[in-house]
Amino acid sequence: MTASTQGEAPQFLGIDLGGTQLRVALVDAAGQVLAAERRETDLSGPDAVIAQMVALIGILRGPAVRALGVGVPGTIDRAAGTVLGVPALPGWGGVALAERLRTATGLPVVLENDAKAACIGEWRAGAGMGSDNLAYVTVSTGIGAGIIAEGRLLRGAAGLAGELGHTRLTEQPIPCACGRTGCWQALVSGPVLAARARAVAVPGSRLAALAEGVPLSSRHVGVAAAEGDATALALLAEMAEWLGVGFANLQHSYDSERIVVGGGVSALLEPMRAGIEATLRARLLPGFRPATILRAALGDDAGLVGTAMAARDATERGAL
Repeated sequence: MTASTQGEAPQFLGIDLGGTQLRVALVDAAGQVLAAERRETDLSGPDAVIAQMVALIGILRGPAVRALGVGVPGTIDRAAGTVLGVPALPGWGGVALAERLRTATGLPVVLENDAKAACIGEWRAGAGMGSDNLAYVTVSTGIGAGIIAEGRLLRGAAGLAGELGHTRLTEQPIPCACGRTGCWQALVSGPVLAARARAVAVPGSRLAALAEGVPLSSRHVGVAAAEGDATALALLAEMAEWLGVGFANLQHSYDSERIVVGGGVSALLEPMRAGIEATLRARLLPGFRPATILRAALGDDAGLVGTAMAARDATERGAL
């Protein structure tokens, strides 16, 4: 990495395009967030959101900024710099986002899927530092993943590797948001845990008391479990088993030495840890060592750091 023409250490911008919030961060070459801005995502369409991006870039950009990366919560054509679709944001199919931002800012631009971006962030500057074989799994409204194998991010033929949330874990006809049944994320997610909790939160139960006047959420399950509530503990035990089954499949596929867990459900990792690890030990074939299960270290900043690091890496390779 060379210094900028102004003699300053190179910096990069990371953009996290979300269905509710748009965030932009200024990040140094080591993955440290130096400054950040956020706005509510304009839902009127891509033109308005791109204008928001350009405005926030203008606030944070300094003379040392070399490139920027954008994390997209959907499918992309990374080589072309085009967004193919964003489930949470209609109208984004076929948007040449990299070209439009490059034209507006004069900066080199790289696009990245948001789960892969978070994986890069944790690998470069978070819980995955120092490992060449790790999996990042985000568990929130669904499951997304990124895989680092032998020091490289796996992308696959069409750049879609890592859709582990839609691997099938059960023959039970449990519907998934993708339209299929039995998917891992139909068994393990924040909304799934909340729905199961609502089904058993009878009047007078601790769960019902905690959620009085507000929708019962996975957070309430965590609070009740910490207080020793048997129903909440049983719900987490069930989810821990399904997480362990999915992690065993992941290890059989990639032999990861670390599994980094992000997303909202990661806040419940500790009360589920024993169950996850027990299931993992029980299901792994001889010769496989159970991965170390870690909570993501960067939290909500993982994607921002990851997109900035993706821009840094592309700059170093001369790919931008």
